[in-house]
Amino acid sequence: MPESYKVAMVAAVEREVKLLIHGWQTTHREHDGRRFKFFEDDRRVLVCGGIGAPAARRAAEAVIVLYRPEMVQSVGFAGALDVTLKAGDIFTPGRVIDSADGSSIETGLGKGVLVSFNRIADREQKTRLAEAFAAQAVDMEAAAVARAAQLRGVPFAAIKAISDESGFDLPDMNRFIAEDGQFRTAGFLATAAVRPWLWPRVFRLARNSAAASRALCTELNRSSEGGFQAAELYRDSRV
Repeated sequence: MPESYKVAMVAAVEREVKLLIHGWQTTHREHDGRRFKFFEDDRRVLVCGGIGAPAARRAAEAVIVLYRPEMVQSVGFAGALDVTLKAGDIFTPGRVIDSADGSSIETGLGKGVLVSFNRIADREQKTRLAEAFAAQAVDMEAAAVARAAQLRGVPFAAIKAISDESGFDLPDMNRFIAEDGQFRTAGFLATAAVRPWLWPRVFRLARNSAAASRALCTELNRSSEGGFQAAELYRDSRV
């Protein structure tokens, strides 16, 4: 294992990054009494912490302490608040806002605003978030990852792929998120199976999520060198 990794990525669930981590080495390590699964590739490491801020914070803290990265990235899916963002588009915000307290962190990369919310936002909630924070996209984890990086003095960025557009009426998925941040897929599918009126939305969400995953993994591979360079510039500026 290298002395330190240049880029550490924190995702929510493996299906978001499945194409990226194919063939990477897997390692299980413990931090603060919890066991995490890490995916390692040369100078990159990725951890899937689970859905939501608490899970993301724990994963970010673990990867920072155990791998000493030179940059931390929150990667994964986001919902569009801007009507011009379509499924599969890549969004790299210049600022991340925590909707819980209004605090924000500048990334120094990208442009636009990503707001982190404590639930999977439905269509009506997206409208309210767009108006309240002048944001273009919403996720659940980026602000927590950003705060963990800030506390450790590590530069932060977010790279998100749009999985659901602003006008898309998502099925209710919040009740299938477990306390540890894992999504109870079997329970969700069993519930949807006996509600045929949900099938079109579930199928569309599956297609959009697959497109988002492909786009995200392509972008992460393409931008990895840029992440290395940004980490090096930040490190050199502190010397």
